[in-house]
Amino acid sequence: MSIADKLVVQRQRHLKWRMLDPLELVLMMLCGALCFGFSMSVTADIVTRTIGHPWLWLQEVTSSLFVYAIFVGAAVATRRNDHLYLTAIAESMHGMPRLLVEIVLRLVVLAVALCLIWYGYLNFLRGFGSFRLPSGTPIASLYVIIPLSGVLIALFAVEQLVNGIANGFDHPEPLQQEAVIPPLRAGVDRSDPT
Repeated sequence: MSIADKLVVQRQRHLKWRMLDPLELVLMMLCGALCFGFSMSVTADIVTRTIGHPWLWLQEVTSSLFVYAIFVGAAVATRRNDHLYLTAIAESMHGMPRLLVEIVLRLVVLAVALCLIWYGYLNFLRGFGSFRLPSGTPIASLYVIIPLSGVLIALFAVEQLVNGIANGFDHPEPLQQEAVIPPLRAGVDRSDPT
């Protein structure tokens, strides 16, 4: 099993286009790198402060990695249909009521994505007037991910809308067998003569 098979979720395949699977793979790897970088920068910040030689720029790096991870994660969660799991109500329905609820839910996600694009872009433009300390970088470098995330969320919402209307949202997922874990024997076997 390749890394792509492990990172690209096969659940709800009927709502996804295969051509976007590489994008999901890249976003998942980026999320992992951002979370790892965030953890390492927090650790380095703690260590440098503890030894009495703090690196002030680490706080900028930490906040940037955190913000980027949130917005990239929101986009990939939309593709995986893991976002705020709004579909719990819809999954209990069938037929036309389910179709309508699923369409409304995707339209709400699309509306939020359009707000992220528009207002994120406005914040990005305004961010060139404010600067982060101590580096003096424009705060726009932090805001650039917001409209980009909105574009990805909109793309994935449209993908699910088109495929859900064409193929239906109500597809039973194949049952996965649970792994059987044998019980551990914790204790000394007194019947063993050795």
